[in-house]
Amino acid sequence: MTGYPIGTIALVIVAALIYFGLGQRALDRLYLTDKAALALIVAMILGGYIDIPIPFAGVDASVNVGGAVIPVALAVYVLTKAGTAKEWIRALLAAAVTAVVVFSVNRYVLDAKPWQTNTDLIDPIYLYPILAGLTAYIAGRSRRAAFIAATLGVLALDIVNYLSALFSGVRTTIAIGGAGIFDVIVLSGILAVGFAEIIGESRERLQGGPATRGRDKKLLAGLKNENYGGDREKDISIVNNPDRGDDDER
Repeated sequence: MTGYPIGTIALVIVAALIYFGLGQRALDRLYLTDKAALALIVAMILGGYIDIPIPFAGVDASVNVGGAVIPVALAVYVLTKAGTAKEWIRALLAAAVTAVVVFSVNRYVLDAKPWQTNTDLIDPIYLYPILAGLTAYIAGRSRRAAFIAATLGVLALDIVNYLSALFSGVRTTIAIGGAGIFDVIVLSGILAVGFAEIIGESRERLQGGPATRGRDKKLLAGLKNENYGGDREKDISIVNNPDRGDDDER
């Protein structure tokens, strides 16, 4: 690939959207302010050029700051902000499911190429993020869980490759979170939140607002209802009658 990596371009586009006030709803779900999000984007772009070597015999390995260290730190931060233990477990399980799905498609579909052709219907640099983002959303169901699952799920593949090379004794070069995987991780996180925002928003509007059944009252008290024409009295009514809806979109 020539020119700027697609991941860097995607980050610049997201930064522009944030700067012009778009995407605030998604940032709220990730517990990020505009300034914090822009600072993270700049750090990821600059960190994409920084590799921390991992000194082990036989494997020339490194960890990319922008593609591994910062995304993992952000995912952990979002995970610590999860409202319940249920969301913690769901996010981590979704990350495992995402890793398995992407690994399986890579190993048994793309690498195997059962159709015996060298022509891919879609470039893997776009296929993996779409696959990871959609899987992470389906498994995670919430914006936060989807982002965590997409980020950690894709990065887990690099870690598995590194451990495999380390214990097999095969001499190779591995850049965890670097090279093409940087683009995949960035796009996967963006698409996971995008799928959650578009699909989740659509479902919320169809059902008249965020689902409330089975949720903690403190969590319900913090839900905003202005996007559905609601007011404070309606919010209080929802808190006192948490019997509408049964999914976990948020």
